[in-house]
Amino acid sequence: MATQLVSKAERAYIQASLQSSPPLRADGRGLLDFRTVVLETGVAPLANGSARLNVGKMSHEGGGGTEVLAATKLEVEDIETGDGVDGGRVVCSVSCSPSAYPHLSSNALDELQHDLTVILQQTIGHPSLHPQNLTIIPRKKSWLLNLDVVILSDAGNTVDALFMASRAALWDTKVPRTRAVEYHAPETSRSANDSTGAMDVDNRETIPTSSGFDTREMVRTATDFELPDYWDEGEVLQSQEKWPVCVTLNLIPPTHFLDATLPEEASVPLRMHFMFSFASLSSPKLQSMRLSGPGELDMAQIKSYIADGERYAHELFNALETKLREEDVRRNVKARDRFALR
Repeated sequence: MATQLVSKAERAYIQASLQSSPPLRADGRGLLDFRTVVLETGVAPLANGSARLNVGKMSHEGGGGTEVLAATKLEVEDIETGDGVDGGRVVCSVSCSPSAYPHLSSNALDELQHDLTVILQQTIGHPSLHPQNLTIIPRKKSWLLNLDVVILSDAGNTVDALFMASRAALWDTKVPRTRAVEYHAPETSRSANDSTGAMDVDNRETIPTSSGFDTREMVRTATDFELPDYWDEGEVLQSQEKWPVCVTLNLIPPTHFLDATLPEEASVPLRMHFMFSFASLSSPKLQSMRLSGPGELDMAQIKSYIADGERYAHELFNALETKLREEDVRRNVKARDRFALR
């Protein structure tokens, strides 16, 4: 997603530097090195899950880098009369801040947002990744999971940052616990009058002592649901381990490199985006693949790049997984402390 223009001389200089021996990059990194990644979850208190990610933040200046904010919000959908689907739905949306792309017109910005939304929706919304705990009442009510991502600033490698922030927000998502409610009306009989019509006699049976609302378990005849109060705000969204990560290979044959800056993105003729899911470490799954740029590749090259992309994505997945587990522990401790003060 090159959004910066460079001159022919600058493009030639960057390409020659990347292909030199040893290769040279403006910030001194190696070809396979990522910039600093800063991640924080739980940044949006009104969301069901959220994360803020920055790639390439300058520690000495306190700014810069590609910054992405992702948040999830759950809504109740009616399956019988609304747009709801049995089992729930996942809908993704990507917005770009105009301040991140001041050189783009409104139409170009809309096209960029649409392209990124399609990439995210086609991958995250695939049936193979669908979480199993979005059902509230079978065939009646379900959750609609909205994943909204905002690109606050773009300093290169937007797609990788987009998927890292989305995975972090989905990891942080809590699905509210629900209890099905079934209402049993008390059995009554009409008032009967004696033959003389002297007095109305109430022949109703004793009113049952049990509650008219049955919340013991979810039943097929349930009409509604309620939210029990619990300290952890709900259960984790299932399929945590399935959410994919993306790694982008920037290709300047015969070499390639990772985590391109904006000038580097504008200088490479071809990029490949690989979205890998590591639900099973023994058999990772390539969820999707996208080729962008005016260049072309033969099948042998594509197979080689897929193998390289899997290796890089696995390293990225492990690093992100470690950070997310640390954030999970921090959030749980904070939630328990807050609940204890009630």
